[in-house]
Amino acid sequence: MKTFTAKSMPEVLALVKQAYGSHGVILHTRSYKKGGLLGMGAKPVVEVTATDGRKLAEKYQRKNEKVGRERLLQPAGNLASILPPVRQSPPPPPTRDPSAGDLIRKTYAAARADLAAPAPAMVGAPVATPAPVHVQAYTPVPAPSPAAIVQKPVTEPRIVTPAPAPDTHVADELAAMKQMMVKMMRQQKAATPPSRAKTAANCAPELPDPLVSHYLRLIEQEVAEELAEEIVTKVNSVLTQAEFADPDKVRRAVHDEIASRLPVEGGTGRIEPTNDGRPRTIALIGPTGVGKTTTIAKLAATFKLKQGKKVGLITMDTYRIAAVDQLRTYAGIIGLPLKVVNTAEQLTEALKAYQHLDAVLIDTAGRSQRATEKLGELNQVLATANPHEVHLVLSSTVSQKVLLQTIDRFSAVNADRIIFTKLDESVTAGVLLNVARRVGKKISYVTTGQEVPHEIEPGCSDRLASLVMGESEGSGGL
Repeated sequence: MKTFTAKSMPEVLALVKQAYGSHGVILHTRSYKKGGLLGMGAKPVVEVTATDGRKLAEKYQRKNEKVGRERLLQPAGNLASILPPVRQSPPPPPTRDPSAGDLIRKTYAAARADLAAPAPAMVGAPVATPAPVHVQAYTPVPAPSPAAIVQKPVTEPRIVTPAPAPDTHVADELAAMKQMMVKMMRQQKAATPPSRAKTAANCAPELPDPLVSHYLRLIEQEVAEELAEEIVTKVNSVLTQAEFADPDKVRRAVHDEIASRLPVEGGTGRIEPTNDGRPRTIALIGPTGVGKTTTIAKLAATFKLKQGKKVGLITMDTYRIAAVDQLRTYAGIIGLPLKVVNTAEQLTEALKAYQHLDAVLIDTAGRSQRATEKLGELNQVLATANPHEVHLVLSSTVSQKVLLQTIDRFSAVNADRIIFTKLDESVTAGVLLNVARRVGKKISYVTTGQEVPHEIEPGCSDRLASLVMGESEGSGGL
């Protein structure tokens, strides 16, 4: 049993996997913050206690065997103590877990075999799938009758371990994976030009094993199924047979295809002079709880400390006293002027007072995507401020459905850029690709933690594509 600590759950899970492989079992988790000064700059820490699942299973098995021996050695007259309890002991661990490569090869072979069978006569009819790998039927060992136990005394304790029941969960997963790949290959076959068709009429175009692996990885990252199919199909049409033998070339081709579908601003994140002579005015909008105030502080600190710009802050989030206090604390530490405004007149006066600065950052109050009247007020605020940039801040930890609903509600505000926050707390990054495809707005920044002024990056298609593929790369911070 060991305890592992890291900055995020994916990192600590990687440590558990490195220590125990696929046999790691998590016993306890907790999160807390460490370091910092007076609560400022404290870094989140994830602590996980884990052990080897094989040893844990052996421990329970030895315990059950000991209990069984003690019950069998008791006097025969006490029938209740001899009969086994209703609760079943956990089955022994398998001798070897199938690797991901084994599952993919078996599933792909089953899918190819299914394609060789005649297609269903009726359009839309379900595809008949062959039976999964044969598993010998499990015949339970009948318990001895009470009479037999009483009449025949036990002379030697003997433990009989029943055969494990077939793992139906694995079989179901294999069947589901096979159905997905059959569907993908049939669609690819229908879209293949006649010049590239195989000579055999019922033979679907081959999908190389490396692409199968990447397709399943994208599905695991919650990339939409049709989008994952489009990506691997495009790569399959571009690479040659010889190039598929090089895993790095295949990975790079998939990576580049994903990057081409991620609209990003493409800048360096530096403040540039405006054409109208005003300070570059940047407004952040979005629902409550997505991290607008922290993101404002990160941008302000970056512009002043790393770019040497003169920056002013304006907050209109007077609904939450804690938000104003938080931004005032950041402004005091960084050394920036801050103005708290409540009305359009006060906002106009604050902007006039900041005419000599390079940039002005406006923190608006969080608006629920369902509060239509509040969104109307936000539109009036932006009309008064006339910002050069309006960034819609979204949290990457919520579901794709909530993200799309939020973007649809805030469409009346005419945001021209998107900031994704809390990528360090997101389990998968595939939702970024799905949302970017549906919305079409450029990704200006992403944040990967709470630390100010760090853990913020300008939108970079290569970096985001690596996250979508489930790869961990170093930060590309400002």
